[in-house]
Amino acid sequence: MSSVFGSVHILAMIAIQLLLTHSVSSLNLTNAYLHHKCSNTQGKYKQGSAFEKNLNLVLSTITSIGNFRDGFRYTEEGEDPNNVFVMFQCRGDSYWSKCPPCISTAVSGLRRRCPRNKGAIIWYDQCLLKISSVASFNKIDYENDFYLSNPNNMSDRGLFNKETSALLEKLAYKASDRNNLDGKQLVLYAAGEKRIGTKKVYAMVQCTKDLIFTKCFECLEGILRKFPQCCDGKRGGRVFGTSCNFRYELYPFLRNYSNSTMRAPY
Repeated sequence: MSSVFGSVHILAMIAIQLLLTHSVSSLNLTNAYLHHKCSNTQGKYKQGSAFEKNLNLVLSTITSIGNFRDGFRYTEEGEDPNNVFVMFQCRGDSYWSKCPPCISTAVSGLRRRCPRNKGAIIWYDQCLLKISSVASFNKIDYENDFYLSNPNNMSDRGLFNKETSALLEKLAYKASDRNNLDGKQLVLYAAGEKRIGTKKVYAMVQCTKDLIFTKCFECLEGILRKFPQCCDGKRGGRVFGTSCNFRYELYPFLRNYSNSTMRAPY
């Protein structure tokens, strides 16, 4: 009899562990590498050059004293022709203490994947990092984007596309609302959820914080036009640019789905 109860207890523990594992993984709170682009047009810098020294200074600075409260930093160092411009943006639910680990990972990842490139971008689940020899503050990057989608389709593709697009458009308006503020700063981020038939869709949109609210909406409007190309009937999808991005899934992948970013350190 004791062996039966022992077996039941073990099976119960295994079931609980599987449930907890599923709960953690379903939130997708890992910081997976997604994509990178090395710019060939900006060329490469030489070892020991002024550009390399400026780049090293900026990268060491942002990883040590970056503005992690709002998850964003745009900074420059040096003078022409050795100007270095660096920008990072953490995901809206990954500010404060959640931001530095992603940026450190992105710095090492970019150095490894684009060695000595003057221009490069790398995307992770919770942040992006861009280095460049060309200024880009408050300029929408229309060239560097990509998309990822779930290979599985919904049964009612027409309804799902219509309702998911409507949710993303609603979030785009919220993110770019000039009154959507954290203190005196534009949030440029929104997240939400919506039930479509028997499924619940979770979604987010975000712009980098160098953009003004009108350019944020312009950027989001542009990538939302890529929805048919990326996500037609797909159970999950996302389009990433350097200036803005959107994502939707049939499972929660953010830490919270309020329309504000995390406001307190964890």
